Amino acid sequence: MKKKNYTLEFKQSSAKLAAESDQTVSQTAKDLGINGNTLHTWIKKYASKPLLNAKQPATDSLYEENKRLKKENALLKQERDILKKATAYFAKEIQ
Repeated sequence: MKKKNYTLEFKQSSAKLAAESDQTVSQTAKDLGINGNTLHTWIKKYASKPLLNAKQPATDSLYEENKRLKKENALLKQERDILKKATAYFAKEIQ
């Protein structure tokens, strides 16, 4: 089997694409027609940011998002409960 030679530009752009993409490295490698292990090697060598750092938001932003989602969840539960009570009230009036 003949070993394929890739240009430095291809390796760097592939590593950058994989590091910044929302899809898995394996899927990116498959789309590019290269071996997944090869792409992992290129990411370690050429990506400006390590793969893990590119995919993980900062702890502070996670905390803030969690706080916001908890508030939103509480509000939605409150609205749901109000609608349940209103439905029960109007159901009694109709009968």
